[in-house]
Amino acid sequence: MKLSVVVPVHNEIDNIKPLIAEIVHALDDQHDYEMIFVNDASTDHTLYQLKKMMQRYPHLRVLTHSICCGQSTALSTGIKAASSPVIATLDGDGQNDPKDIPELVKAFFAHQAEGEVIIAGYRKNRQDTKWKKISSKIANTVRKTILNDDTLDTGCALKIFSKDLFLSLPYFDHMHRFLPALAKRTGAKVISVDVNHRPRAHGTSSYGTIDRLKAGLVDLAGVYWLMKRAKSPGVTEETIQNEQ
Repeated sequence: MKLSVVVPVHNEIDNIKPLIAEIVHALDDQHDYEMIFVNDASTDHTLYQLKKMMQRYPHLRVLTHSICCGQSTALSTGIKAASSPVIATLDGDGQNDPKDIPELVKAFFAHQAEGEVIIAGYRKNRQDTKWKKISSKIANTVRKTILNDDTLDTGCALKIFSKDLFLSLPYFDHMHRFLPALAKRTGAKVISVDVNHRPRAHGTSSYGTIDRLKAGLVDLAGVYWLMKRAKSPGVTEETIQNEQ
């Protein structure tokens, strides 16, 4: 089955070339796949670098936003354009390791018979600053307590899920931070798998900690509201039994 790898990028010119090479190395002998890089209105030469890579890698597709819309919209753009029913997502900063994708895909298909499932990466040995790790741990604890989303690390961008599942979820800015909770709301199962995590080699994060905290509190309240109003009717299709 074909796999669509969706990567949102904003001003990641120095990370693109090695990341694409790593994805190709990880998947060339494993899957029929495509890479969809969504350029979220980068102001550096990210788009120029992506176009150069397109000449070398026929599996690479590039979509560009005319204005910067953020990670959730970039993911949505890429997933809507994907030609595969199975989606893999990862960040464009090189901190996620593409070598983990095949194992997560195996976990996805191993549990697919149980219904919709989202495989979420868990950065057990996270390679970030002390402040970032502390703030993330606090945020994960608060989120799990309020949403009960069965997820150890919702902030890890490395995830595998079906395109249909994603398109069934309510869209809003910053929704990518709550994918497991939103998936669970529909009755989907969430499974965490340990993944590698690496220090950022080039560039700086496009998102500030304080900005994320402010937006996260508002979004958390909104997702809690959605979770409380979800209903799972447990539908079965009736059949006619022949009378003897």
